[in-house]
Amino acid sequence: MASSSSLSSSSSSSSSSSAVNRLSNLSNHLRPPNSNALVKVSAEVSEALSSGHPVVALESTIISHGMPYPQNLETAKEVEAIVRENGAVPATIAILDGIPCVGLNLEQLERLAQLGKRAQKTARRDIAHVVATKRTGATTVSATMFFSAMVGIPVFVTGGIGGVHRHGEHTMDISSDLTELGKTPVAVVCAGVKSILDIPRTLEYLETQGVCVAVYKTYEFPAFFTQTSGCKVPCRVDSPEECAQLIDANKKLNLGNGVLIAVPIPKEHSASGSLIESAIQRALTEAREKNITGNAETPFLLATVNELTGGASLASSILNG
Repeated sequence: MASSSSLSSSSSSSSSSSAVNRLSNLSNHLRPPNSNALVKVSAEVSEALSSGHPVVALESTIISHGMPYPQNLETAKEVEAIVRENGAVPATIAILDGIPCVGLNLEQLERLAQLGKRAQKTARRDIAHVVATKRTGATTVSATMFFSAMVGIPVFVTGGIGGVHRHGEHTMDISSDLTELGKTPVAVVCAGVKSILDIPRTLEYLETQGVCVAVYKTYEFPAFFTQTSGCKVPCRVDSPEECAQLIDANKKLNLGNGVLIAVPIPKEHSASGSLIESAIQRALTEAREKNITGNAETPFLLATVNELTGGASLASSILNG
């Protein structure tokens, strides 16, 4: 027969174990399993996620590298305001002094806008280095998707995604945005692929990655600056409800990859396709002559195209932001 002391010890051990389990459960509730102590989530975003309120992730490269100050700051504020007007909480993502931040306040947005290109353009491959060296990084689509998935934000809105660069069959210059879409379950809503890229090969690469590409109210894939690209997609969604159903199905099936939903720029704001295409060809030639490659190429091409089109492409970029 067990002694009273051993029974007492067993009871105490059981009670202690139960308490530990309760604390563990509470800790998991307060800090979801996919959270990370290195990431700082703003109080507003954290509360929204905890209560099931919709949150929309936003990238920060468009602030630092997409357009000049103060247009970049005004655009960032306008985009956040649009998200709020439609009943969701905006979560702009960036790395500030080595700390990944999900949800920026006005002061942080201002700082990033003024830093401009002095902030490091940060894709997935750059995250560890920027954090380790305590630098400030503006997140691209791939890095924004990574942090969105980490904290549980299912939807991310941006202007245009990266893709396969022209002549990519020789250079293998393919944006990490595409591979991220193939392995990170976040829905990306955008205005299509930047028209400085090879759009047909980009769509082929997304197919290889198993990414569902849908277009809003048309089968014609948009080219960021313009409504059309000459490329068709098999998936069309005609309402916000259909978009939500597509995102929900992808999540419930545990496919493990993202969904790309392209929304064409409004016709009245679309720049002339032929004007843009001519400027792109001239910008590509200049980039090759100056040996501008890698992650420096896209900002250079966009700036050159904007200059050659007299600001028409920047106006489209702001409207797509």
